Amino acid sequence: MEKNLAVVLLSSGMDSAVCATLASQTYQLAFLHIQYGQKAEKKELEYFLKLCDFFKPLKIFIAKAYFLKEIGGSSLTNNTLEIPNSENSEIPSTYVPFRNGIFLSIATSWAEVIGAKKIFIGVNEVDFSGYPDCREIFIKTFNEVIRIGTKPETQIEVVAPLLKLNKKEIIELGIKLGTPFHLTWSCYKGEEVACGECSSCQLRLKAFKALGLQDPLPYATKNL
Repeated sequence: MEKNLAVVLLSSGMDSAVCATLASQTYQLAFLHIQYGQKAEKKELEYFLKLCDFFKPLKIFIAKAYFLKEIGGSSLTNNTLEIPNSENSEIPSTYVPFRNGIFLSIATSWAEVIGAKKIFIGVNEVDFSGYPDCREIFIKTFNEVIRIGTKPETQIEVVAPLLKLNKKEIIELGIKLGTPFHLTWSCYKGEEVACGECSSCQLRLKAFKALGLQDPLPYATKNL
C-alpha cells in the first residue's frame, strides 16, 4: 500500500482530466479507466494513455464492464440508437443506467486494496445532461454506502471537486492548474476526429468560445 494515494476515475474527458490535475497537487495518483462498450471506447483509451504519459500515475487499472453494453438502454452503447446532437429531455438517451454507481463500486474495491483514501470523480450538476448519478445527493449517499460496506479502517471518500462548476469554470480552473486539454477527448462518437455536433462536443466548444479561446481538439465541424 502507498501513502497519500488517490484513485482518479479518468475517462479521458476534460472534467476527469481537471480532477486528475487537482488530485496531483496533493496525492500520488492511481488512474482507473473503464471500458464498457461505449462507441468512443477506442478514442477514449487512446487519450487516456496520453494522459497517463503526461501525469505518470503510480498505478493504472483498465477495467472491463462490458455487461453495460449487454444491458443496453443507452445510445452510447447501443448501435441501433443514434447519439443525439441535443439533449432537451430530462434524462437523455446518452444516460447509461447507474454507470457512475458501477464505476464508483469498482473504484472503491480497488481503493480498498491499494490503500487509497480518496476517489476523484469529475461529475457536476451545473452543466450536465440530467443524469441522476451526477448529483450531489448521489455522491453523499454513495459515501455512506462506502462507509457501511467497507472495512472500518479504510475510510475511503468520494470527492467531486467540480460538482458546482459549469464547463466554462472547469476550463478556467484547468488552465490555471495546467491541465493538458489537448490530450483530452469529449466526443461521444468514435470517429477519427471529434464530431463537433453531439451534445458533449457542443458543450465543450461553447465553453471555450465563451472564454475567447480556441479548443485545441480537432473537429470535423464546429456548428455553434
